[in-house]
Amino acid sequence: MILESLDSTDLALLDQLQQDAGLTNQELAARVHVSPPTCLRRVQRLVQAGFIERRVAILDRDKLVEVLGHGLDAIVEVTLDRQDNASMEAFEARVAADEAVQQCYRVSPGPDFVLVIRAPDMPGYLALAQRLFTQDANVRNVKAYFAVRRAKFDPRVPLPRPARA
Repeated sequence: MILESLDSTDLALLDQLQQDAGLTNQELAARVHVSPPTCLRRVQRLVQAGFIERRVAILDRDKLVEVLGHGLDAIVEVTLDRQDNASMEAFEARVAADEAVQQCYRVSPGPDFVLVIRAPDMPGYLALAQRLFTQDANVRNVKAYFAVRRAKFDPRVPLPRPARA
């Protein structure tokens, strides 16, 4: 099923679900001012149409420090020697399959890829670099930036706000 367009109720549902995907159907319906059956039907339609890719829990990294340690966040630029489509897709598939790679962007101009990586520590990052970059003869250049502080993190997609009457 493909939706031709999203109306203000669909946008309101998506906005609320981005803020808290754990809302019950009744709570979600009340927040967007529709009946629970209408809410359920619309959310199911949004899922089927692919607007809702998946529902996840966002963990509090600060609370996990005692269990997992601080970890190491890196933003990594990667330039390949060969930029033909097969080479780009092969590299993209390999890094996307690695658990430490949280985000992978094919970019232009500049490097070919920008990766957001989470490693447990510097030895963990070095092992990842060896695994993903050094062993690949097609990687020409790697430039890593290590985060010292995260000022903002928001996974929400900005949605247009309906006009108020």
